[in-house]
Amino acid sequence: MKLAVVGATGLVGGEILKVLEKRNFPYSELLLVASARSAGKKKEYKGKEYTIISMEDAVKQKPDVAIFSAGGSTSLEWAPKFQEAGTIVIDNSSAWRMSPKHKLVVPEVNAKNLRIDDRIIANPNCSTIQMVLPLAPLHERYKIKRIVVSTYQSVSGSGKDAVDQMMDERKGNDASMVYPHKIDMNALPHIDVFQENGYTKEEMKMVNETKKILGDDSVQVTATCVRIPTVGGHSEAVNIEFEQDYEMDEVKDILSKTDGVVLQDDPANNLYPMPLTAHNQDEVFVGRLRRDETQNNTLNMWIVADNLRKGAATNAVQIAEYMVEHSLVF
Repeated sequence: MKLAVVGATGLVGGEILKVLEKRNFPYSELLLVASARSAGKKKEYKGKEYTIISMEDAVKQKPDVAIFSAGGSTSLEWAPKFQEAGTIVIDNSSAWRMSPKHKLVVPEVNAKNLRIDDRIIANPNCSTIQMVLPLAPLHERYKIKRIVVSTYQSVSGSGKDAVDQMMDERKGNDASMVYPHKIDMNALPHIDVFQENGYTKEEMKMVNETKKILGDDSVQVTATCVRIPTVGGHSEAVNIEFEQDYEMDEVKDILSKTDGVVLQDDPANNLYPMPLTAHNQDEVFVGRLRRDETQNNTLNMWIVADNLRKGAATNAVQIAEYMVEHSLVF
């Protein structure tokens, strides 16, 4: 098993390496891959020094699996080249997510749809992953009609330079601006670029990806995505209208039995999900469950997850694990 991590020098690439080690992923050879400007640099991992190699060199070495975290344009150019070399590509960018020819996978929800001829597999948007994971079993039980979601997303979702901007602002230093405004002590209702309909690209990702992952175009989704000055962990306030009514005890039972979900719903003891406690964790945390008293069959919940872990690295590694465990690699 020859494994390549493409974008190994970035924030998500670093998290992928941590998750591979934590989950003891079964590879025999590891290739650390980055852009041409990083090729030749050294990186230590698990007590061993690796030399970063270029995309060209990685393709020539024909890895069995390549986990990509290098941006959409890079993926569009290079994923097909790896595919031609016989590699399974698991891609963290938005490049392939809405392609009708490619699967968009949250393993706990729809990995069962993967087949041996799936050679490029899309990892969903971080905010979509953490919302869909707890909602999928509720959709199966009660049938979701409509989702209204507001997100509170950390600066690490924009990469290391965004974290640096916030930290420089916090220290009172001159900051290199990633965002169009100051982010520290602020909230920006602006993630990705604005579309003609007035929504941002991030908001439309949540709309379209949710329907694809659930396999149900009838589910209506509307989103507002906001960047807040936290380093790690995205939070979401989600309002879900079901076709059927529900019992709260049953909802809690379903969520507590859902793989990858941790129920933290004890407000009397100040227990609820927070970015601070979800940071560096692989699970999705759910709490603040309460009935919407203004509308029938409607539930409010609060969802938090580490955007670099389950929102990116962990989900990608889990896809690779599924392909290996079900003999879909070779």
